[in-house]
Amino acid sequence: MSTIKLGNPAVVGLAGFGLTTLLLQFHNLGLCGLGPVVSMGFIFGGLAQLIAGFMEQKTGNNFGFAVFSSYGSFWIGLGVIWMLNHFEIYTSSGTDVGFYLVAWTLITFIFWVGSLFIHTAMALAFSTLLLGFILLDLAHFGFPQLTVVAAIVLIMCALVAWYMMATIIINDVAGKQLLKLGKPWIKVN
Repeated sequence: MSTIKLGNPAVVGLAGFGLTTLLLQFHNLGLCGLGPVVSMGFIFGGLAQLIAGFMEQKTGNNFGFAVFSSYGSFWIGLGVIWMLNHFEIYTSSGTDVGFYLVAWTLITFIFWVGSLFIHTAMALAFSTLLLGFILLDLAHFGFPQLTVVAAIVLIMCALVAWYMMATIIINDVAGKQLLKLGKPWIKVN
């Protein structure tokens, strides 16, 4: 049996998810251009989360494996859509992007159900993510004013992801539980 302590890949996955989500919401609020979002979408939200997901698989964490690999792919896919639109290759309309988001809303619903069995912070992250996706879906199908509401909800989601990351890091370096994640919303007996 190995006595080597391995790092928790969730810290990178949560950091990448939180940062890229936050930047996109700054863009959706009109505070920054799309350039930083595309860059982080490919590298930190995309590639880093994808790697974190593959590393979660090695730890036997199916939830982390599925979530980080999926949302890493989401960010890379969204970045590709933006690049294809920019270069006018296979351009996607707002409705096309809306259908992309609807598909991600459906998979997020599955992850949301799973999150209810983990802890409060995870359930909050996925509750705000699911609500944010639903609001963005509606924004792409005729209610564009909901983009601002979605941005606010998704900023909360990003901050909860960073809180979970901070909990893992701070508790580890402190050698004791200073920050708490809360109890599962659903307990299986």
